[in-house]
Amino acid sequence: MSDSDTEQQDMQIIRNGSKEAIKGPAEIFTGDVRLDLVFSPPEPGRASFGIVNFAPGARTNWHTHPLGQVLYVTQGVGWTQCEGGPKTEIRAGDTIWCNCGRRHWHGATDKTAMQHIAVTETLDGKNVEWMEPVSDEDYLAGPVEKN
Repeated sequence: MSDSDTEQQDMQIIRNGSKEAIKGPAEIFTGDVRLDLVFSPPEPGRASFGIVNFAPGARTNWHTHPLGQVLYVTQGVGWTQCEGGPKTEIRAGDTIWCNCGRRHWHGATDKTAMQHIAVTETLDGKNVEWMEPVSDEDYLAGPVEKN
């Protein structure tokens, strides 16, 4: 077995605390957001994941994903909405599937923080298409579905 075969078969362990969290860029988030970009695999892998913490009132811009996105809410209460659909409450333990190419946003409610794990696949080097911010008027518009 060659060295390159061994390298491809070795397990990689990324130690807790070895990657620094970053502040969510104002170009794609409204409010106070912290991103922990946990893992992006080397090719041919394409599913990356991160932990996103939203302070009350914080949210993503409108965006799409070429292969969709899975969100798993780990703490708090938030809101999510696909364009043209209802704004829906999401809570710790909920799993959300954001369909391929569908414009949507997600974030905390106006009064509570929310944390989720985001799992996103990359297609042709791209995993998200960022668009304009969600206006305060749209963000605060009701009613909110509580399924």
